[in-house]
Amino acid sequence: MKMKSLVCILLLLETFAFAVQQQVDVGLSKNEIIQQLSSENRRQNPTQTDTGRTETSTDNQQNCQLTFSDIHAALRELTAIVTEQKANIRALETQLKEQQTFILEELNNKIEEISNLTLSQVEQLRKENKDRQIAFSASLMQSGGGHTGPFTTDITLTYRNVFTNIGNAYNPITGIFTAPLKGVYMFRISLYANGNQATPSTVYIIKNGERLVVAHGYQAGGAVNSSNGVVLLLEVGDVVYVSLRSGKWIYDDSNNHSTFSGYLLFPL
Repeated sequence: MKMKSLVCILLLLETFAFAVQQQVDVGLSKNEIIQQLSSENRRQNPTQTDTGRTETSTDNQQNCQLTFSDIHAALRELTAIVTEQKANIRALETQLKEQQTFILEELNNKIEEISNLTLSQVEQLRKENKDRQIAFSASLMQSGGGHTGPFTTDITLTYRNVFTNIGNAYNPITGIFTAPLKGVYMFRISLYANGNQATPSTVYIIKNGERLVVAHGYQAGGAVNSSNGVVLLLEVGDVVYVSLRSGKWIYDDSNNHSTFSGYLLFPL
């Protein structure tokens, strides 16, 4: 009897998918499924006698009827598991969508923050660069033409005809450049003297009262020209200006012969 039950179970397992699909598709009854199972059993055991087949079929039907409820119970359990898993999958999909939405929102917020920060940094750098733009250039005579000097002592020359004064570090009233930033600066001077007598012309670039470089011109008659320049490391508040040596003179007119200029190479 146990062997027959085992055979029935094996047969049911073998034809389980087919029988269930038949039941679902065409709505077969339990007896019809059992008949199909019996037919399948006869097909797989063709060597039995008619009497044996009849007995086996009857026993299989009885045993199958005994296990049919168990199979349905297993199916119901599987259906419940599948339904639960589907619900879990839907819940996970909903959670995933919510997480994706949250991540996208956070990403957009971060992008906006970075964009705003970048714009702010660019504006700050632009402002800093603007503050670091320092340059000036000026000639000696604001209008007309003529000589300056000679004097009995050295004097600070005031270059009043200002071409450029970015950063307003040069003062055309005093002739003094005051460093607003610590950095490396470039300065240049040029001089011109015009006369019929042999007279030298001499000017110095001065830093904080110290002579650094000189531009000097001399010849027996006619005009003289000279120029010079220097690169300086300046601290904030250091001053640079041009001094005319005592007893010398310098000439300028609308052609702007005598000039003083400087600019910041790079800040430190």
